[in-house]
Amino acid sequence: MALAESGCSVNVVCPADHPVTKTHAAERIFDYHGLAPLSSLANAISSVKPELIIPGDDLATQHLHSLHQRGLRRGKAGKAICQLIERSLGSPESFAIVYGRTAVMELAGSDGIRVPETKVISDTDDLRRWTARIGFPFVLKADRTSGGTGVKIVHTPEEVEAAFRKLHAAPRFRHAIRQAWVAHDTTVFWPSLLRQRRTINAQAFIAGREATSTVLCWQGGVLASLHFEVLHTAYSSGPATVVKLIQNTEMQEAAEKIIGRLNLSGFQGFDFVFDGSTGNPYLIEMNPRVTQAGHLTLGAGRDIPAALYGTLTGELVRPAPILTDNDTIAYFPQEWLRDPASSFLKSAYHDVPWDEPDLVRACVGPRAAPVILDSRRKVIPALSTVGIPPA
Repeated sequence: MALAESGCSVNVVCPADHPVTKTHAAERIFDYHGLAPLSSLANAISSVKPELIIPGDDLATQHLHSLHQRGLRRGKAGKAICQLIERSLGSPESFAIVYGRTAVMELAGSDGIRVPETKVISDTDDLRRWTARIGFPFVLKADRTSGGTGVKIVHTPEEVEAAFRKLHAAPRFRHAIRQAWVAHDTTVFWPSLLRQRRTINAQAFIAGREATSTVLCWQGGVLASLHFEVLHTAYSSGPATVVKLIQNTEMQEAAEKIIGRLNLSGFQGFDFVFDGSTGNPYLIEMNPRVTQAGHLTLGAGRDIPAALYGTLTGELVRPAPILTDNDTIAYFPQEWLRDPASSFLKSAYHDVPWDEPDLVRACVGPRAAPVILDSRRKVIPALSTVGIPPA
């Protein structure tokens, strides 16, 4: 999570071993404590007194929503933090909607946006009725998950039952302890201890090409946006590793409608599928946070950093020089980890932060964690033909 001060210096709240600690980007770095997350965020905010908060992942956004609720309960004492969160994320009336996959699809559909049918599944009887009506394949999605970890495409009755049980179940306590001990990740500790079950949604399957949008907005209006066709993903239903820059009016209008209806501010991500039969884009998901492409400077209307700086300072900011004329982008370190010998590492624009060699080594060097595994569960060499900076 980034905390932006006046003058646009950046402070970060993150776990102690997060890759951002290997960069020179942050003015100050505050430790994130997974067992007391709201306190660690509130203490950092109180220390910095930022003008804007930028959540870097779904959990950070959820924490900000919880901080806002806590601030409301505190009345006058919580007014300042509530105002800051609303300035950063938009109308608090949107908070209950942006993480409900079915709620977002229903809102989008009511505005004439193409969406697949989506429904909350309460239990196995509900699931069987959906299956009988929709048929196979379809998609099961758990609320408050990201990176494809809460998504499963199902093709048979056996897959349906198993996927529903797995997605609906609270995290296993043994898994939570292992994550805390091995990966220093305590984010699933409380959900496991409190046996928190996720809301499950069923969504009609759209066969076609995936696409994604990264959007910066302010008080219900779009400031800058980037739209991409997805060429490669890390794994099935996982995050993109290679994308192609495109222009698509329907994707742009869908983002503008939802942002306007919910009166949002900050960063938003939207996932689409181009129907294989018609070529029409269907909105399938919304992510209320910054997404992978947010740092790219690709010209007027596509320079999100310049648009954000101008919003915070009130200055008229010219877009930075276009980063690349290559419309194909290979994300670092995602594509490197997917396939160290990928041709896209040379043919596409590969956004390696060469000016931060410690970060490069931390992400893909021999000691990078977690261990990289392919679909056959064999270790993939982390070295690429692109090369790792010498220590």
